[in-house]
Amino acid sequence: WSLLYMFDATCEVLQNAIEDGNYSLRGNANSAYDILTSFEFIFLLHLMRDILVVTHDLCHALQCKNQDILNVMSLVSTTKSLLQRMRESSWDGFFKEVTSFCEKHGIIVLNMTNLYIPRRGWAGRNVDHITVEHYYRINLFIATPDTQLHELNNRFCDNMVELLTLSS
Repeated sequence: WSLLYMFDATCEVLQNAIEDGNYSLRGNANSAYDILTSFEFIFLLHLMRDILVVTHDLCHALQCKNQDILNVMSLVSTTKSLLQRMRESSWDGFFKEVTSFCEKHGIIVLNMTNLYIPRRGWAGRNVDHITVEHYYRINLFIATPDTQLHELNNRFCDNMVELLTLSS
C-alpha cells in the first residue's frame, strides 16, 4: 500500500542502482524496475490495496480475543456487501484510477481491445483468445473479490451468522 505513495522514490532508488551499481545489482534493479513499472503490477497493486481496505476491519476484529460476536457478525455482513459492491460496480472507477496513475508515472496503459497473450510458462502455450480487458476485468478484478466472498461464505454462511447473532 505504501508502495503507491512511495512509487516515485522507489523508482528513483532502482534507477540509481541501475546506473551506479555493480553488474549483479544493475541486473536485479533493472528487472525489479521493469516489473514495478508494468501495467499489470500497477493494476494488481491497486487491486490489493482496494481489497485490503475492504477487509481490514474484519481481519483486525477476527484477531482480537475480546471481540463482541455481534460486532464481528456485523463486520462479516458489511465486508461481504462491500466486496459484492466492488465486484459489481467498481470497475469503471477502478480502471480510471489505475490508468490515471499509469499516465502520471509514464507507464504504458495496455490497449484493452487487443488479444491477451500470457507472458510465459505453460499458460503461454494455451491461448484462450480473450481480450486484454477480459483478462484484467474478469480474470483479475472480478475473480479477486469472488475468491474473498467464497472464503467468507465458506467460513461464515448465512445460517451460521444468523445462529451466532441470535445466540448472543
